[in-house]
Amino acid sequence: MKIYTKTGDRGKTSLIGGTKVPKSDLRIDAYGTVDELNSYIGLVNDYTAHTEKKAQLKEIQDRLFTIGAALACDPDKETKMKIPDLHEEDVTLLERSIDDMNTELPPMKSFILPGGHVAVSTCHIARCVCRRTERLCVGMQEQDMFIEPVVIKYLNRLSDYLFVLARWTSHHLGVEEIPWKPRVN
Repeated sequence: MKIYTKTGDRGKTSLIGGTKVPKSDLRIDAYGTVDELNSYIGLVNDYTAHTEKKAQLKEIQDRLFTIGAALACDPDKETKMKIPDLHEEDVTLLERSIDDMNTELPPMKSFILPGGHVAVSTCHIARCVCRRTERLCVGMQEQDMFIEPVVIKYLNRLSDYLFVLARWTSHHLGVEEIPWKPRVN
């Protein structure tokens, strides 16, 4: 099987279900950004030495594939494929992990600038891509394009998770967080 099909050469692609849409379609942008986020989560995982966090990040990547598959489906067509579902428990798992990491962290006294270590910065990049993904999904919702509400909730919580993971990683690497000191004239 060849990797190239040439079907997209005219700027169109097919959703699961067969519907052709322009590659600029908001749905395509959303699941393409989920793919970008998933790649950054892979990079975060590559910089992570903690076994439990590596397992969590692999689970998150699996959930992001689930979200991507859901977004790639034409909601108006029944497909013969069994598409996996995202569940409220997936959100709860992120919340528990956020709470667990927070127990080890000092309270925040200011905004924190991304940086200090490549592992920390990579978490922040993934967080930003996650927020963009969330905005695209909210845009779909605002344009009355079908999207499961739990997808937006999961992405919102995932960006919180990535922020706390950046702080937690900083803490475990012994890297000082960089407080934002606004210039006031």
